[in-house]
Amino acid sequence: MPTNRSNDHLNHLINCQRALDRLAQISRSQSTQEHSIPRPITEREEILIYLYSNFRLSMNPQEFYWKWQVKQEDIANICCRSTYAVNSWLAQGARYKTPSSDSLHHLALMDFLLENFEAIPKELLNQLCSFA
Repeated sequence: MPTNRSNDHLNHLINCQRALDRLAQISRSQSTQEHSIPRPITEREEILIYLYSNFRLSMNPQEFYWKWQVKQEDIANICCRSTYAVNSWLAQGARYKTPSSDSLHHLALMDFLLENFEAIPKELLNQLCSFA
């Protein structure tokens, strides 16, 4: 008999698939329209918020380091951490330190940007260049 944890995981996967199916349906039926400011939260946005809040995008430093020809300094800059911290994430044995979930999230976002650069809207790329 499956455990509660496996039932929870299965239910989550089913809910995610239903949400993705509904997003596709909404996308097909939605026409281009002007948005008021602030934008209203529609069913589409509620589904996206649900999906985002139930999934934490992450990539570990070893995967990123093996995938991209980067230096430890690059990973440190991406994660807003020191080179010393990155070296400890890539170390073996007693010197190894676990990276924070924020650092894993930064690496996953950077991987996404590197993989999907051509598909990123110009407006979003312009925001990467602005300082808040």
